Amino acid sequence: MPNQIKIFNKISSFNKTIEVTSDKSLSIRAILLASQAIGVSTISNLLESEDVLNAVRSIKKLGIQCKKIDNQYKILGYGLNGFTIKKKTTINAGNSGTLARLILGLLVKSEKTVKIIGDKSLSKRDFSRVTEPLKKFGTNIMSKNKSLPVEILGTNFLRPINYIESKGSAQCKSAIMLAALNTPGTTFIKAKKSRNHTELLFKYLKLPINIKSGKNYDFIKVTGLNQFNAFDYIVPGDISSSAFFIVLTALSKNSKIRIKNINVNKSRIGIIKILKKMNCKIILKNKKKYKGEDTADIIVKSSKNIKGINCPSSLNSTAIDEFLVIFLIAAKANGMSTFKNLSELNKKESPRLDIAINILKSIGVKVKREKDNLKVFGNPNLNLNGNFHIKNFLKDHRVFMMSCVAALSFGGNWKIDDKESIKTSFPIFLNLLKKLGAKIN
Repeated sequence: MPNQIKIFNKISSFNKTIEVTSDKSLSIRAILLASQAIGVSTISNLLESEDVLNAVRSIKKLGIQCKKIDNQYKILGYGLNGFTIKKKTTINAGNSGTLARLILGLLVKSEKTVKIIGDKSLSKRDFSRVTEPLKKFGTNIMSKNKSLPVEILGTNFLRPINYIESKGSAQCKSAIMLAALNTPGTTFIKAKKSRNHTELLFKYLKLPINIKSGKNYDFIKVTGLNQFNAFDYIVPGDISSSAFFIVLTALSKNSKIRIKNINVNKSRIGIIKILKKMNCKIILKNKKKYKGEDTADIIVKSSKNIKGINCPSSLNSTAIDEFLVIFLIAAKANGMSTFKNLSELNKKESPRLDIAINILKSIGVKVKREKDNLKVFGNPNLNLNGNFHIKNFLKDHRVFMMSCVAALSFGGNWKIDDKESIKTSFPIFLNLLKKLGAKIN
């Protein structure tokens, strides 16, 4: 099968320095905010994955000029609500929940109806967490079954809202913040802790935002109708992409890796905190600040005596995209690992919790599930020699990459379908594995 890979051997020892692709969350947010700025913004090191390129196509459909010149993206914005929207405009977000949900926040003043669609996977995901608060601004949103397609028709009579975001959804919080930009007055959001990239970009752009941080919630105020100027931005590396190499190195014998210039924002480094608690060898070097974001090189060494963890659920939102590979560490640990309140995993590109459990069971790892809680019974001697075929996972890029890491770490003969899925977020993933010495057919 041309869209299938085969892995028959564990990876050999390696000692390498690599650069992964740039941060998907920041790439999409930078594009959307550049579309609302006044003048030409320049975005360098943009992640050229399907999700991000769909964001570029989307703003072009809304009348924004965007050109790639010398590996930089130049985006000409006309200020807040500066879109030129034609009748019967349809935005295809592909597989990107970030794009589909955030762009709705920018369309709350649209004078024409815009339809948002997505692929089969995205069309199964819950959009009510975004459409319900956006309706409170006064905009008109139509959706069947709380999912895509969604049609939005804006209004010139927006009103600020008070909203409690209790799911820990950065996409929901960000959509509300973007809607608040076009709304007179001050919008208040009580938001459960989650990624704060949008807040940091607002601060960098000197937009009127006030944030008070509580133990479990942030209290955010955004005052609308304040224009802002174009900006230059260099997107740092993605920790979610780094996660696969962090785990592969930790599980491989006599290996070491340095992953350069990664965004280590505190709201994103749950995987590092969790793996350190499990006795994995990870350090951060060359720490810097870049326009509000923290960056660093991540250095990982092979880890012996990995221990089970009772994972604090307070870390869930900071590791939500990395749990698939965290489960692989737990599979090799001494003792049992417990993970709680994982319902958000099944609201991603695929029902990731369900799929991860099936994969773990298929490779002989004992697991016990109670609703959204999971216990993984580790086996430090886990070593596979059977045949495994990973398929029917809704072409979820992270499931594909998790499966590759499992094959290269634990052994066995693997067939993994839908290699094209990595184009969503990490097109060079397989090339980097081969750079480390992985043998992939």
